Amino acid sequence: MTQPADDHALDQRAGVSELRVAGESVPVPCHAGTREEDLPLDRNQAILQAAKQVGALLKKTGLPFALAGSVAVYAHGGVQNLQHDVDFCIRPEDAGAVAQALREAGLPVFTPPEDWLLKADCLGQQVDLIHALAHEPVTAELLDRAEELPVDSVLMPVLSPTDLLHGLLAAFSEHHCDFGAVLPIARTLREKIDWERLRRDCGADPMPAAFFFILERLEIIPAHAEEEHR
Repeated sequence: MTQPADDHALDQRAGVSELRVAGESVPVPCHAGTREEDLPLDRNQAILQAAKQVGALLKKTGLPFALAGSVAVYAHGGVQNLQHDVDFCIRPEDAGAVAQALREAGLPVFTPPEDWLLKADCLGQQVDLIHALAHEPVTAELLDRAEELPVDSVLMPVLSPTDLLHGLLAAFSEHHCDFGAVLPIARTLREKIDWERLRRDCGADPMPAAFFFILERLEIIPAHAEEEHR
């Protein structure tokens, strides 16, 4: 899940020394206990397997959460073109309990310099446990809007398409504005998105407004009523 401060600036192989194991004082390797021969050959499948395993562990905690990022887009019917990690949203107050549950299951959990997420490792794949989206805390209301969907064989709550796109649009800034990464998501999920709500929540900001304009010109969404009357 992309934020204005890029959470992938710390590469797992090169930046491990800058990460701290959650609840402990000494770092350990991100790939502890994982053998390369145990991983699925296909990267998409490896990411899906990690999402299923962590999702199943989160379900056992009884705490609210929701799948986010490219795997959530896939769960909503998007193409299986997954990115470099798995994203889950959790409430800030649940971060400690989630970290403890994953550690007890044998997964390394790290606290990076960014204060809006935790990082874990599952099957050699990076898992981001996000408790703030675009500088706003993840709320119970956001997680309540999640839909129960299958991720391959595992049912889990998945952020709604509108909330998925809202998080991406709200993260746009002068320093991070990758329309190209978000455009395929908007095109794929356009019929499931509440565009009026997104315009109301994000449309006054220049970067999301520019993105809406591009979507209109590409006829992915209809022109806004105010524009039609000009």
